[in-house]
Amino acid sequence: MDSIPTEHIAPLVAHVVFRFDTGGLENGIVNLINRMPAETYRHAIIALTEVSANFAKRIRRDDVRFFSLNKGAGHGVKLYPQLYRLFRQLAPAIVHTRNLAALEATLPAWLAGVPARIHGEHGRDVGDLDGTRPSYLWLRRGFRPFVTRYIALSRELEEYMTQRVGIPARRIAQIHNGVDAESFRPAQAGRALLPGYPFGKAGEWLVGTVGRMQPVKDQLTLARAFIRVLELAPDAAQTMRLVMVGDGPLKRQVEALLATAGIVDLVWLPGECSDVAEIMRGLDCFVLPSLAEGISNTILEAMASGLPVIATAVGGNGELVAAGTTGVLVPAGDTEAMAQAMLGYFVDRQRAARHGCAGRARVEQLFSLDAMVDRYRREYDALS
Repeated sequence: MDSIPTEHIAPLVAHVVFRFDTGGLENGIVNLINRMPAETYRHAIIALTEVSANFAKRIRRDDVRFFSLNKGAGHGVKLYPQLYRLFRQLAPAIVHTRNLAALEATLPAWLAGVPARIHGEHGRDVGDLDGTRPSYLWLRRGFRPFVTRYIALSRELEEYMTQRVGIPARRIAQIHNGVDAESFRPAQAGRALLPGYPFGKAGEWLVGTVGRMQPVKDQLTLARAFIRVLELAPDAAQTMRLVMVGDGPLKRQVEALLATAGIVDLVWLPGECSDVAEIMRGLDCFVLPSLAEGISNTILEAMASGLPVIATAVGGNGELVAAGTTGVLVPAGDTEAMAQAMLGYFVDRQRAARHGCAGRARVEQLFSLDAMVDRYRREYDALS
C-alpha cells in the first residue's frame, strides 16, 4: 500500500537577541524573515529581555512566535533552565544568536539538543570598542564549543574573531546586511514633507541622523559638530538645519547642549519614528557619528535614499562608504573633522548630489536584500 503523504513542515529557526526593539540588528532580522520564502523556514524570536509590540508589527508573517524572557541585570545563567525548556518545547533546527549579550544562549541550546547553533557578530558595545576587554574575550572563547557556525557582518569583525578570539576561519561566514532599495529610494519630486516636520522650506539644507540615542552612537559629537559649523560659517544658520531621529539616554544631553548654544530652533529631535524612509527622503546629507559599528543598516538606507554619507571610520563603515565617491569618513569623536565634512557638502551641493547618486548605485550593485537573504538561506540549508 502506498504511504499517505504528510504535510511538509518547514524547519524552525529561533532567533535570540537581547531585546527586540528599534535598531539595526533587529531591523536586519525583520528584513530576513519578511523576505525569506515562508515554505523554507519557520521563525521564532526570543528576546532575553523584552519584545517591543510595536516593533514586532514590522514582521509581515503571521506565523512568527515571540517570547519575552524579562531578564534582569547581570549574568544570564538564571535563564538557562527557562531557555532549555523553551528550546525543548520549540525543537528548532537552528538557534541563531546575535551579539555578545545573546551568545550564552548557545549553551542551553546545546544541552537541549538543538542540532545547529549559529552566532552572529554585528558590532561591539561602547564598553568594549576595540574588542580587548578580557571578560568579553573570555566569554567569546568559553562559548566556542557550543557554536556550530559564526557569521560576521564585516571584514573587521571577521578578522577580530579569527585573530583575537581564535575561531578558525573555516567556521566563519561573512555576510553584509542588505537594504530594501524599493522602500528606501531618492525623493522623486522635491523634498518629502512629514506631519510635524518643522523644516523643508525653499533653500533649507538638512543634515540628519537616525538611531538609538545611546553612548555608542555618539550623537553628542554630531551636535557639537553642528554648533562648530555655525561658528565657522555664521551665515549657515540661515539655511542649515539638523534632524536627529531616535530616543534614548543621550537625548536629554543633546537637548541641553543645543539649548546652551541657543540653537534649539535649528534642530528637530522628534524621538523615535517609524517612517524612516520618508525622513531620509527629507534630508540632504546623512551623518553616522558612532564610536563602533558592524555593518550599519542606516548607512545603507541613507545611500539607497541617494544621500551623501559622513560616517566615522569605525567597524564596517569603510566597507560601505567609498570615501571620496559616496561620502566622507572621519575619525570617531572628532568634532572638527565632522564639522568640516558637513560644511564641505553644504558649500558644494553638486558634489553632495554626485556622492548621493554614486551611493545609490553602490547599494543597487552590492547590498541588495535578496543577496543577503540568499546568503543566510544557504547557511541555514547547510546546517538544517
